[in-house]
Amino acid sequence: MFLTIKKIPKVSWSSDETFNLKPKLSTLFFLCFGLTLFGLGEGLLIVSFTGASPWSVLAQGISLNVNLTIGTITLLISIGVLIMWIPLSQKFGMGTIFNALIIALMIDLCVKFVPTPTNYLSQLILAVISVLIVGIGGGIYLVSNLGAGPRDGLMIGLQKKTGLPIALVRAIIEISVVSIGWYLGGTVGIGTLLFAFGIGPCVALGLYLVDKIFD
Repeated sequence: MFLTIKKIPKVSWSSDETFNLKPKLSTLFFLCFGLTLFGLGEGLLIVSFTGASPWSVLAQGISLNVNLTIGTITLLISIGVLIMWIPLSQKFGMGTIFNALIIALMIDLCVKFVPTPTNYLSQLILAVISVLIVGIGGGIYLVSNLGAGPRDGLMIGLQKKTGLPIALVRAIIEISVVSIGWYLGGTVGIGTLLFAFGIGPCVALGLYLVDKIFD
């Protein structure tokens, strides 16, 4: 059962080392493909107008209490999460850099070219699809083993320390983040809750599918 997955699968195209500057072409392809899906999903969630992701809610909440922009706070949060990698023994890789670049590009493309659905039911369906796409994309790029983004690295590190299933660890992280953001005044929508509660199982599903299909 995919909800019980406790480690990132290794497949034929997974990199042997996280810090690998000369990965196989197939490894690099799946890294970029997974991150493209991940960014597409995040962009579709924004376009759905059903609520921001938990980490955006946190940044918004903090911005209401300090004299900094949401963009600046988002950067500081990412730096803070990366610092938390140190005691968790997480390693950087080219995937960590590609994560920021590709996801940002896909979000911009979605916001520019994908129209927001005209009725609420369609917006809700788009939000559900977006969370599923983020999860599957996350599963694909994580299996490449070329380095995770800040949030995914935190998830992997905490899973290794606790031994809990990946789906549960990710759910705890996202629910905690959105709870703090909401307490600080951030705006929570149905899409936010879908992401917070659904991203853990969706990432686990993505890892399961990659292990069974893409090897």
